[in-house]
Amino acid sequence: MTVVGLDLGGTKIAAGAFDGKRLLSRVVLPTPKEGGEAVVRALAEAARRAEEEAGVRAVAIGLGTPGPLDFRQGVIRFTPNIPNMVDFPIRRLLEEATGRPVHLENDANAAALAEHHLGAGQGERSSLFLTVSTGIGGGVVLEGRVLRGERGQGGELGHTTLLPGGPVCGCGLEGCLEALAAGRALEREAAYAYGRPVDTRALFRLFGEGDPKAKRILLQAARYVGIGLASLVKAFDPGVVILGGGIALNAPEGYWEALQEAYRRYLEGWEVPPLKKALLGGEAGLLGAALTAYLEVRDGSG
Repeated sequence: MTVVGLDLGGTKIAAGAFDGKRLLSRVVLPTPKEGGEAVVRALAEAARRAEEEAGVRAVAIGLGTPGPLDFRQGVIRFTPNIPNMVDFPIRRLLEEATGRPVHLENDANAAALAEHHLGAGQGERSSLFLTVSTGIGGGVVLEGRVLRGERGQGGELGHTTLLPGGPVCGCGLEGCLEALAAGRALEREAAYAYGRPVDTRALFRLFGEGDPKAKRILLQAARYVGIGLASLVKAFDPGVVILGGGIALNAPEGYWEALQEAYRRYLEGWEVPPLKKALLGGEAGLLGAALTAYLEVRDGSG
């Protein structure tokens, strides 16, 4: 049985045929800047090329997409970085364009699903995945399936409130984990501390050189991530906690040590799940999109 996974991003679309264990092909196309139905056409073309490259015909398509989703209606409520996709009936339009059933998943949830089944969470009944990059996202997997919640809003881990009255987040509220510890938060703090723009790579370099401001900024962010993870563990009690994303995986060693220290400190008296680094890197979203369709078809839901 073969499916096609589609990972829709703000700048590119990744596609691949998938047999349940591995990708049989990989295609990348630019995301049309005009959004809307042009995106549907590009998704359909990416799926066609992925099938052609692998020499297969897929039984279903899995689509990982940003933005809040209405899973029941197959609608993207809105996408922050792609225009003309407000209350957009992506499932119906893509099914019409491809002639295949389409199964939707939030992009961060898709990555969590992939890490659970094919990455650092293999063999566990449940896992919690957090990605620390430009923003912070993640997902919770229970008994092999993503926890979406009653309204499809589950797994928005980056918007856990840690500091009421803190910095305003992109979601419009203040004090979210994302507003305190994501890449944009690091750059905001660095710009103020140094009086000039400082990107995360430069901040990492300054940290390695022993710069005290860089150390304070990065270690404070690491502690916030550790505290956030500890709080989430108390809510979900996962078998394993998986940490991914460019910031978490590429930061200097001291960052990881401070994060782990805060994680253990705020779980004192509790059984502490192992904390592992993600294994799938940039392929997690595409693999998770494909897995979404594969599991639905395998289990008889689609």
